[in-house]
Amino acid sequence: MFRNFKLVPNVIFGRGCFGQLDEIIGKYRGNDKSWAVFVTDDVFKGKALEKRIPMHDNDMLLWVNVDDEPKTGYVDELTLQVKAFAQGTPCAVIGIGGGSSMDLAKSISLMLTNKGSSTLYQGWDLIKNPAVCHMAVPTLSGTGSEVSRTAVLTGPEKKLGLNSDYTVFDQVVLDPELVKDVPDDQHFYTGMDCYIHCIESLEGTFLNEFSRSYGEKALDLCRQVFIDEHEDKDDKLMMASFFGGMSIAYSQVGACHALSYGLSYVLGTHHGIGCCITFDCLSEFYPEGVKEFRTIMEKCRIELPRGLVKNLKEEQIEKMVTVALGLDPLWENCLGRDWKNIMTRDKAKALFLKM
Repeated sequence: MFRNFKLVPNVIFGRGCFGQLDEIIGKYRGNDKSWAVFVTDDVFKGKALEKRIPMHDNDMLLWVNVDDEPKTGYVDELTLQVKAFAQGTPCAVIGIGGGSSMDLAKSISLMLTNKGSSTLYQGWDLIKNPAVCHMAVPTLSGTGSEVSRTAVLTGPEKKLGLNSDYTVFDQVVLDPELVKDVPDDQHFYTGMDCYIHCIESLEGTFLNEFSRSYGEKALDLCRQVFIDEHEDKDDKLMMASFFGGMSIAYSQVGACHALSYGLSYVLGTHHGIGCCITFDCLSEFYPEGVKEFRTIMEKCRIELPRGLVKNLKEEQIEKMVTVALGLDPLWENCLGRDWKNIMTRDKAKALFLKM
């Protein structure tokens, strides 16, 4: 049985296209009482971008803090705030920010139409009702959240996404001008998240020509950005992020993302830097990719944190292992159907002890 893959139906790309957001949302405003929610990273509070958000009188500007990885409890809290803001449901939920802000926007749009806590929906295809119309305006490039069918959340027991066709955004606004002021280290970490997506997809057992086509192009764009330092690097990395997300959407990520979920669950490590720390320890599985990654890291003058797990208690490391090994599809993509005989708890623990 082949997967019937859900694509983002509407995408606008180009420098300055953020200026068309009001017109795009306008198609979903039914009457004067219609309202939209702008789920916006609070890093933009008081900044120029705040003044450009096309707010109408009835709209809600929901500032979100992403200093920590998105948690189910935070999603439930934000959803209650939206429900209390006005009668009925919003005509649209718009996520403005990086991967975490976009994942929060996805999650809120889903939880407005699905009962209970978001913890009930951590897994694959557990969402039963379509979300409120939701849109993405990425201000970082690399996570692929703008095109993926998951909203990654950390819950009480696990770090696992709300994976469903209903999670996919209805509209994506790709404006390279919005990423021009990203700090160099953040640019590297989110860019390498995209790079790692490509390596895991292209070297995975789930690889098919659909995934290969997008993955190879995204990898080429990453190299133009980080090795060739192309003058249009913002445009190129924004498209690499989109293509990289498309590549893993019809295949999967692999060992790096599985282990990084365990690292993040226990230590709260942000996704991009967590993937980089993890990938640097995986030359056994991705030798050429890790070699090139280290070259890019040296070129960008990035030094990764070391010794993250050396002072952890045994039960904390065991929890990392449990979370990581709970992601069966990722391991099967990396190691094949017999992965449980290869990636034992002892093997996974040894990898964590390198970090």
